[in-house]
Amino acid sequence: MITVRFHRLASRELKLAQAWYRARDLRVGDSFLAAVDAGAERIALDPDSFPIERALFRAIRIQGFPYRLIFERCGVDQVLVIAVAHTSRRPGYWSRRTL
Repeated sequence: MITVRFHRLASRELKLAQAWYRARDLRVGDSFLAAVDAGAERIALDPDSFPIERALFRAIRIQGFPYRLIFERCGVDQVLVIAVAHTSRRPGYWSRRTL
């Protein structure tokens, strides 16, 4: 199986989004994290099955939430999530992120 890692800025975005949801309802915050984990698992199973966003970046929608995981392949057995991006905010802001 492919290893899925999170860019440091994507990890920060994940923590901020989860904190926002948890501040409103602890269960929703936990559901958000579970949905992100499920998305990462789907990426690990077949990363090339998701649509290309820009250049070599691909994206998967986080089920039940207005977020996407933006990711790129890093070799044969690794994927880097470069953004946990809200679907209605700053499109493409993540496109210049690198390792």
